[in-house]
Amino acid sequence: MKGRKLLMIPGPIEFEPEVLQAMGIPTQSHVAPDFIETFGNSLELMREVWKSPKGQPFIVAGTGTLAMDMAAANLVEQGDRVLVISTGYFGHRFKDIMDRYGAETTILEAPIGDVVSLEAIEKELQSKQYKALTITHVDTSTGVLVEPKPIAQLAKKYNTLSILDGVCSVAGEEIDQDEWGLDVVLTGSQKAIGVPPGLALLIASQKAMEVWKKRKMPVSNYYADWNNWLPIMKAYEERRPSYFGTPAVNLIVALEASLKIIAAEGVEERVKRHQILAKAFREGVSSLDLEILPERNEIAANTLTAVYYPEGMDGTALLSKVAESDVILAGGLLSEIKTNYFRIGHMGSVSANDLIAVLGALERALSELGHDINSGKSLQAFQNVLLGSN
Repeated sequence: MKGRKLLMIPGPIEFEPEVLQAMGIPTQSHVAPDFIETFGNSLELMREVWKSPKGQPFIVAGTGTLAMDMAAANLVEQGDRVLVISTGYFGHRFKDIMDRYGAETTILEAPIGDVVSLEAIEKELQSKQYKALTITHVDTSTGVLVEPKPIAQLAKKYNTLSILDGVCSVAGEEIDQDEWGLDVVLTGSQKAIGVPPGLALLIASQKAMEVWKKRKMPVSNYYADWNNWLPIMKAYEERRPSYFGTPAVNLIVALEASLKIIAAEGVEERVKRHQILAKAFREGVSSLDLEILPERNEIAANTLTAVYYPEGMDGTALLSKVAESDVILAGGLLSEIKTNYFRIGHMGSVSANDLIAVLGALERALSELGHDINSGKSLQAFQNVLLGSN
């Protein structure tokens, strides 16, 4: 036995061996020449992955929520109007963050499993001047995928900053920050970027940086203040030592290793791999007479899948049975339906073999709990899609 379980939750994920090896090197000084080179190279590689050659990257010790907090703290002031476009739990989190900084927040909330229409977004933008809008690219609670490009275009049309929560999408879903005109794209390290938890990552556009520079009041969050972090980012990119707060040295070494892997694979190829595997996995799930939470395949994420339990089945028992096959899945997160569904992460270094293991474990668990299935059907459905995509 291998002595460990396959972690297939929506983050943290399974990591590449090279990333874990990089993480485990003896810790360097944060101003050592080798580390300065690593940090500077990581900032440059972020621009490649985000497709934002003109953007300002930030790497800060923290989580994806800190990245959300940094965007809000630096770009929003008391009384600014902010439009939150929500497809689940993390849309509400962005509203809570914006409210904390005194924003006048309006939330446009999609029905569970659906997206907010472009017509509804434009109607709201026409009704009053908004300083910023937020988009949750993939809400980890629902597995719903939102198309950011047309929303960013609307934001530009109405002179509104666009902030993309890409926590569960960067390096797994299609993003072209500069081409689409997104002003902030943020994520955390532990998802499709492929690094253990602990880094808040974001890139701000030139427009966002100009808006920040013209603030009327100081940023009210000391740790998140770009005034403290921008000189550090610029120094490291220019290969000079600098200090504000001690960086997460080993995590940044691991980040460089992972970004190199992503760049070597190619961002487009990586996104395509996620799309193919997700499509095949959804077919496998569907063949077991299970329903996914997103209303349509077109709005289903390629980085995770949210699946309803069979009617009448004890969800805790199902996840426990799957775990007995050394596969760890996640329960529901959205409070309204938390006990009705579960989630499978498939991002980053995920392979077809990983998902075959998940489907096999799921089939056995369902069968043992009395769900009528044809053994091997999901594996065949999965393989058929993969073979058809070659």
